[in-house]
Amino acid sequence: MHLKPKIVKPFLSKLKFHLGFDPIIEKCSKYRNYISEPYKAVIMIYADFELAWAWRYSKEIIGNKDEVRRIALRERENIPEILKLCERFDIPITWATVGHLFLEKCSKVNGIAHPEIKRTDYFENDYWIFNKGDWFDDDTCRNYNESPEWYCPDLIKNITGSNVKHEIGCHTFSHIDCRDEVCSSEVFESEINKCREVAEKNKIELKSFVHPGHTTGNLDNLFRLGFSSYRTDNGNILGYPARHSSGLWEIKGTMELAYRKKWSVEFNIEFYKKIINRAIKNNSVCTFWFHPSFDNLFLTDIFPDILNYISEKRNDVFVTTAGEYINRLNNN
Repeated sequence: MHLKPKIVKPFLSKLKFHLGFDPIIEKCSKYRNYISEPYKAVIMIYADFELAWAWRYSKEIIGNKDEVRRIALRERENIPEILKLCERFDIPITWATVGHLFLEKCSKVNGIAHPEIKRTDYFENDYWIFNKGDWFDDDTCRNYNESPEWYCPDLIKNITGSNVKHEIGCHTFSHIDCRDEVCSSEVFESEINKCREVAEKNKIELKSFVHPGHTTGNLDNLFRLGFSSYRTDNGNILGYPARHSSGLWEIKGTMELAYRKKWSVEFNIEFYKKIINRAIKNNSVCTFWFHPSFDNLFLTDIFPDILNYISEKRNDVFVTTAGEYINRLNNN
């Protein structure tokens, strides 16, 4: 008898999880260097806040502008509900935000969108392909009322005005590939300086960084431009931050918060709760991350249970943002 792949893969992923191979658990006898008394674990949650910017060169839907818009508008609809849940359970999030979202509007200069931003050459990576036109071709150069999928100063104000102390982090200005072999120092610096400019107008200091599409690079430049940490996704890890030679702290991703459709809702919830329990048992730093455009079922039937469980474990878990956590590490 031959088992079908759609049956085998969910079974194997469950087996790998139950056997303790996913996420990988790092051991450290000096865990108190990373987790202060009286806590047994640290939990951080990141949101990769992108709207349409993340999808316009996606290999999955390239050329499908209607789908790009649909995903972006779903993210817009989800974020107010996410913020309500965060307030309900008092859970802060590090919002890794594409800089263009700060803008209320923009326009072309001599027919060019954002001429102050340097462009990369054409490239391809695991997720995107950019092989024609200008990087900003899809930027409507309108305003957030006419093109809400490309701008959202309204949502950023909702985040910063929340009763929960969220953090606004940086996800580049236009969701670029940051790898050293693709992105020159000039391109990277122009993107980050623009992010800092629009953030400062909102009295926000950017310190925490997430590379779009896990395209890690330009770390020395990132530190020079005033950042203190970056998040990686080099395998699912329950472990500890590492100090990079650049001076930056690397925060290791543990697991994406997303609806795994081949599992039941109940097992999705059990999956995340057990990761939290493993973090407590092994004195680990647990770093969750998600796309706010996630499936509505995850938002309504799974995410609230995760946040509630984290809230119930507050005696054991320090729940924080990346910026606050790194400040504590540096003070130690």
